[in-house]
Amino acid sequence: GTVTAATDWDGPAEKKIVRPGLRGSYEELLHDTGEPAFYLLFRDDPIASEELSDTRLERAIGVIYRPETERMSHYFHAVMPEQFDAVIHIDETNAVEPMEREAMWHGPGEADETFPFGE
Repeated sequence: GTVTAATDWDGPAEKKIVRPGLRGSYEELLHDTGEPAFYLLFRDDPIASEELSDTRLERAIGVIYRPETERMSHYFHAVMPEQFDAVIHIDETNAVEPMEREAMWHGPGEADETFPFGE
């Protein structure tokens, strides 16, 4: 999917392609279910809590996303059922579109919405 995030603090919003989850991560595990979207309530689902109780890599993407340093800058070790009461998994995301788009927000090969007339 895609995400709207900056490369640096106070940087312009960019539309970025989100890389697939790393091998051994919670994201890879949830993706491999084949379900496009679901939620888990750990207190109501002891089987899910037990199945997800191993320490795994977890990815956090916020206002900053740096795919080129992703392992170091966005992944950390976690035990998901100890960290959260519930998890919502959405397998493929679409970037939130800013009302005022910077030139860098457009993805590679995408024309500006005012094309061919300009601003």
